[in-house]
Amino acid sequence: MDPNGRLAGLTIVIPTLNAAATLGACLDSLAEATGANIIIVDGGSTDGAQALAEARGLTLLSTPRGRGVQLAAGARRAKGPWLLVLHADTRLAAGWTGAVGAWLQRPDAAERFAVFRFKLDSDAWQARLLEALVDVRVRWLGLPYGDQGLLIHGDLLARVGGFAELPLMEDVDLVRRLGRARLDRLAVDAVTSAERWRRDGWWRRSARNLFCLALYRLGVAPAKIARLYG
Repeated sequence: MDPNGRLAGLTIVIPTLNAAATLGACLDSLAEATGANIIIVDGGSTDGAQALAEARGLTLLSTPRGRGVQLAAGARRAKGPWLLVLHADTRLAAGWTGAVGAWLQRPDAAERFAVFRFKLDSDAWQARLLEALVDVRVRWLGLPYGDQGLLIHGDLLARVGGFAELPLMEDVDLVRRLGRARLDRLAVDAVTSAERWRRDGWWRRSARNLFCLALYRLGVAPAKIARLYG
């Protein structure tokens, strides 16, 4: 971060697929990131997500659907050394640029990666419990998911092989290759839409996510897991 608070050298990559309902709030939360380059990588939206990105004058890439494919394409177009990956249904809490700027000043930052604190945009008690469980998973297992964002230097990303072009589990795949010893947790909320949990049921959705992770660990192909995930 330069003395004027600009996040020069940072590219923010957001994969989208029919995310128009949440993309606006996501982008609004990035307004304080002056100097950053924002790339929207769309996997074939039909709900106006592409038009929203174009209306804001952002770089828009079109790729086949699949977060791994989309993120790999976005990373290839990144400008500058730093990359921040963010889901379209997630918005960063106010003041996040200060935490990111401070982390980027660490002498060892280029050899590490950082994620934000998971939070849901719901007042339900189930949301608070799920947030606590995610915190335990990240703290003790070193396993954040993509809805916590991911901040990484491009050279480190390249050294571990970049984003695997998977339809699902691309976040788990990358974090495993990076290793938990490199993980830093930023004290800033990444507020994710709870719509999936409200729609599918808190425990049903959480159980499905856990089941998908177990299948991946057992060697089931991500394409098959993606069909189950929905």
